[in-house]
Amino acid sequence: MNEENKIYIFDTTLRDGQQTTGVNFSVSDKMTIAKSLDELGVDYIEGGWPGANPTDNDFFSRDLSFSKSKFTAFGMTRRPGRSADNDPGLNALVNSNASTICLVGKSSSFQVKSALGISEDENLLMLEDSFNYLNSKNKESIYDAEHFFDGFKNNKEYALKCLSAAYKSSARWIVLCDTNGGTLPNEISNIIEEVKKTIPAEKLGIHAHNDTENGVANALAAINSGVRHVQGTINGLGERCGNTNLVSLIPSLVLKTDFHTNIDEKNLKSLKKISNTLSELLNEPKHKNAPYVGENAFSHKGGLHASAVAKDPSTYEHINPDLVGNSRNVIISDQAGKANLISQLNKLEIDIDSEKINQILELIKQKETEGFSYDTALASFELLVRRHVGQIKEYFNLKKFRVTDERRWNAKGELVTESEATVQLDVKKEEKLTLGIGNGPVNAIDSALRQALIDFYPSLKDLTLTDYKVMILSSEKGTGAITRVHIESTDDTKKHWTTVGVSTNIIDASYNAIFDSITFKLFNDLNK
Repeated sequence: MNEENKIYIFDTTLRDGQQTTGVNFSVSDKMTIAKSLDELGVDYIEGGWPGANPTDNDFFSRDLSFSKSKFTAFGMTRRPGRSADNDPGLNALVNSNASTICLVGKSSSFQVKSALGISEDENLLMLEDSFNYLNSKNKESIYDAEHFFDGFKNNKEYALKCLSAAYKSSARWIVLCDTNGGTLPNEISNIIEEVKKTIPAEKLGIHAHNDTENGVANALAAINSGVRHVQGTINGLGERCGNTNLVSLIPSLVLKTDFHTNIDEKNLKSLKKISNTLSELLNEPKHKNAPYVGENAFSHKGGLHASAVAKDPSTYEHINPDLVGNSRNVIISDQAGKANLISQLNKLEIDIDSEKINQILELIKQKETEGFSYDTALASFELLVRRHVGQIKEYFNLKKFRVTDERRWNAKGELVTESEATVQLDVKKEEKLTLGIGNGPVNAIDSALRQALIDFYPSLKDLTLTDYKVMILSSEKGTGAITRVHIESTDDTKKHWTTVGVSTNIIDASYNAIFDSITFKLFNDLNK
């Protein structure tokens, strides 16, 4: 591989992506996304900011054991008036289990004076001290030069001094940030040509925002100008209009240029799944018109286009959709779906014949028309398959349940809402009737089920429901809409799994997801 043409991919979904309005990743969400990114083969996974919040602290305490990616922590340079080795923020980064640390620091004279309220010289010292300190701790370091392009336009000499301070202090990458997203591709190219006179191109990176819909274009312009490190997020997630969309950038680099990455072409098949997984975790609809991975990216309506594609797909398709895990939508075909299904069955070590595979594929299609989605609910997918081929039994049968909510003033004069759930089950030829109380109907059902089952299946003491997501699938039907519920669960083995339930009744959908979660737990406990 020609190292001069190698591009290093830095994913910042777990940190920059969380700047998106309404996005709050749980630890389980972060672990799911990080695992997918490592399997894809990105060079760096920025996990968040250790010391900034409990979620990031918990995430950085986990043993992630990436096989391809470098675990990266984000933070800022030392504070004004402190030494680097006495700065609690820097030490939280150094003491994390991240091998690489990305520090943000001002590179704009205006921002240094107005936002930080310090002198230009003090900012340069903060950069030098911070990167020298990381180097002394044997940490690979990256400088995110915040507001660089605007700073360069305003005061070119000082912006370059900031880059030089980090470079001379052994920062591995000097990343040029278009922080407000207003720079256009031609400006990116022209400014980088100037920067290369001071900093070697092979040390430079680009961090673009998408406020002018040029996030990917600016990244490509920077790469073509010599930059060898690029930052972005899955689905272009990020504050305001988002960041460079890696789901579009990566296949463009791998399939359409002479540049090299650590991402094998065969791994591009996972891009659609990764994109859909993030949408599911965020409880938002999939982006149908997304380039490369969207449902409509390779869809052809009837008429001349469909006829031409039937004869020669390249007429209206810039790549083979299978390369990125997508499929052509001209005529109905189950072949692409079958390949994905077989791959998943192999991972689960489920060996079934071709006829059963076709049956399962049709079953999944039917379920998806009803509103089910198994992109992230792999536990429900596994149960669906095992039930169909007779590899799993029902550990209990529900006869009925009832849920009531009461809103009242308690003895302290406080307005409270309490939920009660009664469940009637058949368990191992015994009938159980239990009452559960919770802070909501789902919690109450879960409580009642545990009480009914715990004597028969003691391992359920370890089961914890960690997240609950609801999506309305047919909002035009108002309160009669179809509801999809995802429930994330874990146990003392630190295994995480997700289940799905669908119904026009949100309580019924929730019960179905809980039922699958309990069944998945019992199947794994009793079949070790």
